[in-house]
Formats: sequence, C-alpha cells, structure tokens
Amino acid sequence: MKRDESEMEDDLRTEYDLKSLRVRKLGSGRKSFGRVTVRLEPDVAEIFPSADAVNEALRFLIRVMRDNKPLAPTAQANNPNAPEQS
Repeated sequence: MKRDESEMEDDLRTEYDLKSLRVRKLGSGRKSFGRVTVRLEPDVAEIFPSADAVNEALRFLIRVMRDNKPLAPTAQANNPNAPEQS
C-alpha cells in the first residue's frame, strides 16, 4: 500500500536540528553496551571454563598484589635483615 504525502508529514518544529543525531549501534554489539571484551590466548582459555572463573582468578590476584606491596626504600634501609642493593 502506497502512502501519500499527507501521511508522511509530521509535527516537528522547524527549529529542531536532527542532523547532529547519532544512530545507536544495533545487533549483538548493543547487548553488551558498556562491557569490555578481552580475548584470551588459547592456552589461558583452556584453564578457565567461564568468564566468572577468569574474574574470580583476577580478583584473587588483585587482592594478593594489594596485600603484598613492596616495602618503601626507607623501610628497607632501616631493616638490618634486608639484602643490600647495588
């Protein structure tokens, strides 16, 4: 069925500038809007059965790194058991 010109008219005001609008991404990319995708190498992907397993391992690593911060240089200088630096 063909529409005539009168059906195509709308009530937009002339001051509306629609040229600057951007079209949102469609398809599968839209479903993950705001997410970051990281590709694992095949040998690493073998170890982790799911994204949850990867996230759990990385969170554990982050906790370990935070808990085991290296000593500041001044603290090492005051420690008689610290190895000498060359």
